[in-house]
Amino acid sequence: MLDLMTTRVHELERTARRVRATCVRMAFDGREGHLTSALSCVDLLVALYNGWLRVDPNDPLSPSRDRFLFSKGHAASALYAVLAAAGLVPPETLAQYAKADSPFPNHPCRKMLKWLEISSGSLGHGLGIGTGMAYSLALRGIDARVVVMMSDGECNEGSVWESAAFACAHRQDRLLAIVDNNNMQAVGRTDALMGHTSFEEKFRAFGWHAITIDGHDMRQIVEALARVPFSAGRPSAIIAKTVGGKGVTFMEDQTLWHYRAPSEADLAGACAELGEEPLYGAISS
Repeated sequence: MLDLMTTRVHELERTARRVRATCVRMAFDGREGHLTSALSCVDLLVALYNGWLRVDPNDPLSPSRDRFLFSKGHAASALYAVLAAAGLVPPETLAQYAKADSPFPNHPCRKMLKWLEISSGSLGHGLGIGTGMAYSLALRGIDARVVVMMSDGECNEGSVWESAAFACAHRQDRLLAIVDNNNMQAVGRTDALMGHTSFEEKFRAFGWHAITIDGHDMRQIVEALARVPFSAGRPSAIIAKTVGGKGVTFMEDQTLWHYRAPSEADLAGACAELGEEPLYGAISS
């Protein structure tokens, strides 16, 4: 007999497969790329939006809500698909992805969708905005958490580390940074460009409590989130080791899929491998 945690993990894993199929569907419909980036963070987003983030579907602007900042905006299709899977946007509206005047542009725009805290796409700003939000919430006595999801390539930016120092100085233990460490950037490998150093060690050097997990192991993700904050008086960082294009073998770890839009055959092949239909526009229909 499966225990409750195992059952929950299996449910989240199936949701993640459906979200991945949806991302490929959206990329096909919108003639957009960035699938390596989107597919690498799906498991993390699914875990966040299915039981961890405190958001009220009936009051998206509640002062007590957790703030989720999606700093790696080029992976927007994953965020939109997870919002649909969580019942926060109608799945059929995802067909508007990357279309003119759509609420789902290829980089998130806060004014287009009520669930977004920030517009993103220009990298290196999410953690700074997040530390500012955490500072403001603390001044107002609001017991809400601030979560920033970043790409590993984004950590090339000096603004990330200025923000990390600020968060430590102000003991922001309601702040969580998640680094999607898929070791891929537009022009090379993160390890090589960042000097083959450890993100966990870097955040620890800035005074954070940081851990490294397998960003595709749903049980590890859920258990890590359950421990946040890791230390009283210190901001938390989860370094999630991931694979670009995860779940679709012909896309995995292939820089080409940072740029390429899938063909109809690619879409069919991806959904067949994932074993799930998209949340809209079923392939078998």
